[in-house]
Amino acid sequence: MEKQSRYTWKLGMFVTIGLLLFIMAVYFIGKQKNLFGSTFHITSQFKTVSGLEVGNNVRFSGINVGTVEQIQLKNDSTVIVILVMKEEVREFIKTDATASIGSDGLMGDKVLTISPGAKSTKIIEDNGQIASVDGIEMHDIMKSVKKSVDNIGVISDEIAIFSHSMNNGNGALARLVKDDKMANSVSNTLSNLETGTKGFSENMEAAKSNFLFRGYFKKKEKEKEKKAEERKEKQEEKKEKQEEKAAKEKEQKEEAKKEKQEEQQKKEEAKKN
Repeated sequence: MEKQSRYTWKLGMFVTIGLLLFIMAVYFIGKQKNLFGSTFHITSQFKTVSGLEVGNNVRFSGINVGTVEQIQLKNDSTVIVILVMKEEVREFIKTDATASIGSDGLMGDKVLTISPGAKSTKIIEDNGQIASVDGIEMHDIMKSVKKSVDNIGVISDEIAIFSHSMNNGNGALARLVKDDKMANSVSNTLSNLETGTKGFSENMEAAKSNFLFRGYFKKKEKEKEKKAEERKEKQEEKKEKQEEKAAKEKEQKEEAKKEKQEEQQKKEEAKKN
């Protein structure tokens, strides 16, 4: 009898612990899936849901605030996603908020993210609809990466061809790099050009002193001085106009201030009377 009582007690404890664990599991799962507490619904339309599934999380400002309740195919280019959200976050979601689909990590589950709007101050209503933003698909990223790799391959081939031409070609650039005589010739040409430019400058200075060209250069200098004076006069006129404008604005402000003080004084006198 004592042995049977002990067995019954152990069985009762096992059943009780099992029920408690079951109730706790139901509570936590229900809380995660927003089965308990006050909720509201939001809908959004997408061209493609990119693998989004019912039960996936909905995030707002990086916080889980709801779950995907339904995904309905409206037609061949529109998918309607219905979200169940916690009532306490409703005041932060405005009518111009947008929904987008992303991944939880690089290869994680899909997550629907709600981004806050910038202009509207109207809170979203129950069963209200928000706009959607198409996310960047992984195949688009891979396509872009493949294009970049192909471009790098083409550039590498061209660099290899250019390097081979430089090492084995007879063109001017290859000869300039490999042939010391040609390099010295180019260097001498540049030196002669620099010397010629210097001589030309000296000849121009000498021509300015020559009585035949003196009048021409003086005329040019006078024109240059005249243009500089005109530019200076325009700058001074502009500065004077700005000062007059500033003085006028200051005078208007002082008059307005004076009128305001007089009106205030009249009001105070009227109150005393």
